[in-house]
Amino acid sequence: MTPAQPTLLVTVDVGGTLGTADGPGLTMRLADASPLPAARAREIMRAGLHTRPSLTESVVTEVCEALQVPPEAFPRDLPPAPFRLFPRTMEALERISTVATVVTLSNVTCVDADTDGLRALLSPWVSDFFPSCRIGHTKPDPRAFHTVAEHFGTAPGGLIHVGDDWACDIVGAIEAGARAVWISRGRKVPDESLVVDHGVLVAHDLAAAATHIQHLAARSDT
Repeated sequence: MTPAQPTLLVTVDVGGTLGTADGPGLTMRLADASPLPAARAREIMRAGLHTRPSLTESVVTEVCEALQVPPEAFPRDLPPAPFRLFPRTMEALERISTVATVVTLSNVTCVDADTDGLRALLSPWVSDFFPSCRIGHTKPDPRAFHTVAEHFGTAPGGLIHVGDDWACDIVGAIEAGARAVWISRGRKVPDESLVVDHGVLVAHDLAAAATHIQHLAARSDT
């Protein structure tokens, strides 16, 4: 008999959740080059750079103007930085995949979105990859979460998102009508009311998040 397919859909953030890049990517280099506050620079890039499937000259010009960076300072032909997984990431993904379909959902430029590398690294536990440059929306925009849910024919309430960025991953998921697990790595919860009112789960790392998700799946089966 063929095993039943998991009914839960779990989206996981990549950078800061599954691991970290060994070196600065395009976003970090541009944020460092911009005179704007780092948070404002990242906000500009989420809207104008992370949603673009390719880097055309018009995109480069538009982003440089918004960031107040000279076009000649825009890094070109920049290869994706190697990605290093945090300890126990693969074991955690394997456990989650026993109870859910697991995919990634990340804010990333087309330059840094090494989907083939991630597929080789995370196979067979992660079945698909949804970088913002592919779907055209960035977290915390609810459309980012809805796009993935619709792809799998799942209502937003059937999606659990796991991530380490409170604003993009947790507030974004809640506003999209999804459930959320915050990877705290020992940090203080920014908004306790959101945890209480929306049932946000807090996990130190992905291994702890996997345990939370397995418990949620067990409760939903009863």
